[in-house]
Amino acid sequence: MRTRSLLALAGTATALALTWAPPASAAGTVLTTGSTGGTAVAVGDTLTAPLASGTSATFYSSATGTSGVKCTGSQFTAKVTGNPTAPGTATESVTAHTFDNTTCTSNVTGVLGVNGITINNLPYSATITSAGTLTVSPPSGSVIQATVQLRTLLGTVSCVYQAPGLTGKADNADSSITFTNQQFTKTSGSSLCFANGYFTAKYAPVTDGGVRVYVN
Repeated sequence: MRTRSLLALAGTATALALTWAPPASAAGTVLTTGSTGGTAVAVGDTLTAPLASGTSATFYSSATGTSGVKCTGSQFTAKVTGNPTAPGTATESVTAHTFDNTTCTSNVTGVLGVNGITINNLPYSATITSAGTLTVSPPSGSVIQATVQLRTLLGTVSCVYQAPGLTGKADNADSSITFTNQQFTKTSGSSLCFANGYFTAKYAPVTDGGVRVYVN
């Protein structure tokens, strides 16, 4: 009887343990901090990234040329609007994309300097997949637009460039986002404004409150 009582007690304890066992850990989210599979980035968090150290953001007149505008200071800021379970697609709102005009130069004939580069029509929406593909889109009915102000002997010239969207690539090795030869078309400006602008830049590291962000 004593043996059966002990066995019954052990069985009851096991059943209770199973009943109260914590659920298995949920799968990680698309965006995490600290490491791949790390802490989930919270919806509403703000992500920032400067240009990768030692690199420049370039806006050249052709995909293979070196004539145009170059800046060594730039940063983007985005707010996370959705961060689902991986694999999946996270969503963001790009609220700012700035260029430090004091770091910008131009080698276009007739141009003495760059007074500024302004990204218009913000905020933009962005999606990033578990595969690391970043897509930036303008508001409905709008376009992604950049206004480049060039300083010339005749005064300041404004060149307006537009694109339907941008595509970048995320890399967990350095928590970077890279844009390569993203084409913009001139919609207004003088003859000193090149007809097309090809944007290339690498932003790293992408951080959330100073902690590196990873894509899962």
